[in-house]
Amino acid sequence: MDNNTIIFEYHDVNASDTLESFTKEKLEAIFTRFDFVHRADVFFKTENTSSDETGKKCGIRLSAPGPRLFAEASHDTFHDAVSESINELKKQLQKRKEQVKTY
Repeated sequence: MDNNTIIFEYHDVNASDTLESFTKEKLEAIFTRFDFVHRADVFFKTENTSSDETGKKCGIRLSAPGPRLFAEASHDTFHDAVSESINELKKQLQKRKEQVKTY
């Protein structure tokens, strides 16, 4: 049963089904592996940067017991920004899971 919520917000970016399904797929791995995560808020925005390698920004906030988890990355593509944000969240979740186990 899939009762996880994913909310997408776009700032100065056109909504994209491709991007959303890519992100959902990545988040599904988190929801599956860390069953205490029940919601993700995903923010996409573009920034004016002097570098060609940044500007497409993705922020992801996860709702889980304890303090909110948040990661953000800026790359030349939203896909890369999503991937980096997800990887960062996995590290945070792994730490949280280990902390929870010690009680």
